[in-house]
Amino acid sequence: MSALRSLPELPDVVTATPKPTVYIETYGCQMNVADSELMYGKLVAHGYAPVDAPDGADVILVNTCAIRENAETRVIGRLGELRRFMKPDTIVGVTGCMAQRLGARVLDQARHVSLVVGPDGYRALPALLDGARRGEKFTATDFDIEEHYEDVVARRFEGVKAWIPVQRGCDYRCTYCIVPFTRGPERSRKLADVVREVQQVVEQGLSEVVLLGQTVNSYHDGAHDFADLLRAVGTVDGIRRVRYTSPHPNDFSDRVIEAMATTPTVCEHVHLPMQSGSTSMLKRMLRRYSREDYLECVARMRAAIPGLALTTDIIVGFPGETDEEFEDTLSLCREVRFDDAFMFKFSAREGTPATRMPPEWTIPDDVVATRFDRLVRTVRGISRENNLGRLGETMELLIEKVARDGELLQGRSRDFKTVMVPADAARIGEYLTVTLTGTTGATFTGTPVTERRERAPLPMMGA
Repeated sequence: MSALRSLPELPDVVTATPKPTVYIETYGCQMNVADSELMYGKLVAHGYAPVDAPDGADVILVNTCAIRENAETRVIGRLGELRRFMKPDTIVGVTGCMAQRLGARVLDQARHVSLVVGPDGYRALPALLDGARRGEKFTATDFDIEEHYEDVVARRFEGVKAWIPVQRGCDYRCTYCIVPFTRGPERSRKLADVVREVQQVVEQGLSEVVLLGQTVNSYHDGAHDFADLLRAVGTVDGIRRVRYTSPHPNDFSDRVIEAMATTPTVCEHVHLPMQSGSTSMLKRMLRRYSREDYLECVARMRAAIPGLALTTDIIVGFPGETDEEFEDTLSLCREVRFDDAFMFKFSAREGTPATRMPPEWTIPDDVVATRFDRLVRTVRGISRENNLGRLGETMELLIEKVARDGELLQGRSRDFKTVMVPADAARIGEYLTVTLTGTTGATFTGTPVTERRERAPLPMMGA
């Protein structure tokens, strides 16, 4: 699930001395997007000017993902491609989870790289870049359990919503997962600090926030839990939508579900990672819940929140997966009827317990491919049936961007449906009420039913 994002083009600023330019290319999850915004903020505060392309940039940073092997392979290939954009004095750095996992090995694989910086080392970036200009190379991959970058003002580039990390690291240690090794132990920000950042977001003109954490609903700052956080963020004046990702099924207490149900700004969508529908498989994954526990969590949330949309993560081909265990996954998908799912073939990550499982448990590639195809067809079929039943409904969208076809605009509903609508690009950042008129099975088309214009202004990029 790697993604590639870059900063939108900014107007030129005339200065007596040209500022050094920085380009950050981002792969991976929303947390990496938020980290890139932090890095831009830190570097802008130290006199750097962001640019939207690597061509001739003084600094090129590649912010990386390590969740699957193909994500790292893609980054290594991209580092080679970036050579053609470099000037003789361009500094190239690798940041993020892959940098944390591989450390100095990145410098050996890509000799033109000068910096390797993990997620807790971004505060040192300006000093590290100064050293790199003197020809030095650095690896900064120590964990800092106190680091939350509270004094760094993120330079947001996602347009109409703000990604706000509220928790870093993870203590669950699922047997397949590299996150505890790349993000360190779980720690939560103080509630007051999160609320202060949300208030700053409103001042920048944004009205939707997404709270981020590896297991975000296990948030606890020593005095406040995730229920307290949802209520506090959801009642900030000017906030219209609150989302969060990714939670863990074990941490949906009754308090959290009640806060979701009774805080009007909290959206009716939960991304609830399942990974497998088999209790025996979940035990091997060390997910710490059973099939029955997962279904009970779903039932409690749906009872409290009518119309709740559910999406999920599913792994196919985990070591030892039997035909019966895979069928359990299919049957759970049919029972829950997810609105959508991120589906992955198992990828062994160096250092995780899954790599030490018996070799004979390895699932042949052709079996994994067949199962994956069946899973995709099952999930997509359910999603299409769900969406066909929604045609004719009226819903509110936040218009996010121009759609890929360049003609329609793309918006999101509160329950995370993607809808394409005919409208002028000037309406990006507005809330628009539409009627759903068609579906491809995965996305909708809609027709505006009101001309009442309610704007969620874009942030000031120079702020």
